[in-house]
Amino acid sequence: MKRIIAMLLAAMMVITMLAACGGSGDEKGSSAPAESSSEKADVTEEQGSEENGPSAQELLDALPATLRDGEVIAVPEMYPDTDLSAPYTVYLYSLGGEPNDMADVVAKVNERLAAFNTTLELRTISWADARTKYSLTLQAGEEIDAIFTAPWSYMWTEGQKGSFFTLDDEFIEKYMPLTYKYQDHKFFEETKLAGKMIAMPRNAEEPENKIFAIRQDLAEKYGITELKSWDDYMNYMLTIAEKETPESGIFAEAASGSNNEVLDVYRQQFDTFSISIGGLPFDYSYKGGVPDFEDITFRYETDWYRAFCKDMKTLADAGCWSRSALNGDVSDDDAFASLQGASIAWNGTVFSYMKQAEATPGVVCAAYDVTTDHLATCSEANNGDIAIAKASRNPERTAMVLDLIKMDSEINRLFTLGIEGVHYNMESDGFHYTRIEGKTDDYAPNGMSISWGTQNGLYEEAGAPDREKTMYDAWKERMVSSPTVTFIFDNANVQDYIDAVSSELSNHTAALSLGLVDDVDAEIDGLINRLNEIGLPQIKEEFERQFAEWKAGK
Repeated sequence: MKRIIAMLLAAMMVITMLAACGGSGDEKGSSAPAESSSEKADVTEEQGSEENGPSAQELLDALPATLRDGEVIAVPEMYPDTDLSAPYTVYLYSLGGEPNDMADVVAKVNERLAAFNTTLELRTISWADARTKYSLTLQAGEEIDAIFTAPWSYMWTEGQKGSFFTLDDEFIEKYMPLTYKYQDHKFFEETKLAGKMIAMPRNAEEPENKIFAIRQDLAEKYGITELKSWDDYMNYMLTIAEKETPESGIFAEAASGSNNEVLDVYRQQFDTFSISIGGLPFDYSYKGGVPDFEDITFRYETDWYRAFCKDMKTLADAGCWSRSALNGDVSDDDAFASLQGASIAWNGTVFSYMKQAEATPGVVCAAYDVTTDHLATCSEANNGDIAIAKASRNPERTAMVLDLIKMDSEINRLFTLGIEGVHYNMESDGFHYTRIEGKTDDYAPNGMSISWGTQNGLYEEAGAPDREKTMYDAWKERMVSSPTVTFIFDNANVQDYIDAVSSELSNHTAALSLGLVDDVDAEIDGLINRLNEIGLPQIKEEFERQFAEWKAGK
């Protein structure tokens, strides 16, 4: 092993010096003519000799068996099939806000990439601009090599347009050798569209249940100690509306836009999984395997959705939120943090809003999972991906950079946690990190959409509050992955019907989920009748056909 480590260090030093002496090519991506395949084969064979250092395979074999077993420090010789002779800049797009210190972190990443004769330019598209800029960025001939994507973030729609470069096992083995070694290959299936892999998934799945956060100080003020069930939640909300809102003006929930997260908590009582049909939700209750098509129901036709809307009407009529909630411009989460609301629903992100609220003296918050007797939902490996753009000028070099972001310990930590000693301190176990007062917020842990570190399960905050760790650990024990995660619906034959149905739903479901309707039954019945007239039956028929083919293939 000492010999292999010495070979690794020597190889890194040699390649670093070669890169430093390289020509002054076009840093925006011009590359020298590619070697012939025979020339590449000769080089690879020579690399295996004692005189020329270890081969790529020897270097890979010297790495730990799993990421948990030790650090992975990549060297250019691990990529013998990738032409590194000319400088190349990889343009990678992330979604979301840009951390204050992002430029400093990327500069550190580029210090590591210098050995690979490569530079990374990271650009961001805000969530607010994504609807208009995401597709344009891919289609308008901009400098782009890769972009964050997910089933909920344009992956299937852009995939159907042909916006992404397609991957296969041979390409991954050649140009992403670390991913090929460490990634569970079953997750590759989750990003396949019409049998072709269109994005690189994160390294693992993780539990992501939906929970409630409440003002515990207000609950105890009115004799409520904890929430164990949906009925307890209803009681808390009605109590705040009756007794607290008239006194302080604090709503039970300062709802804004819709109650989709509350709906997610509600449906956890029925152990549901969802299948997206062009963005339309079809649900089924988990019974241990792939469901029969007859057990899958359009969400707005289920009995439980109707019951949920009636509960929401009860809360709305009691004054649990403003009658103008549909037009609110402040999110319920921000309102909770600023003490305008007494509850929110979301995933583990609620803890950050609880901390903000508790900055006010006397305020105490608590989080409750009211579906502890049910399965915990799973954030699948395909819930956060990076796709190589079809327009990339060099997919192979781009793939190498993605490989390093995913699996190289130093680069992965930079994107996931920031700069050690500046944004965080790492404990001796190489697993737990601590925050640095006044600096961690300038590059929040796991704050970038392109950061795969948290999904690796490699880093955990030391001294994390027990209330967070206890709940998260409980989810791990109950987590179930969706048995239909690899079913991907092709919209092509029914796109016009999907557009019509989606438009009609957008005009009515938000009011239903906020209980802001006169008669729930009449509203839902009328909605379903209209949907049946404009294309819902045709969508179901196409769904059934594709689902039968997919299930037969399994």
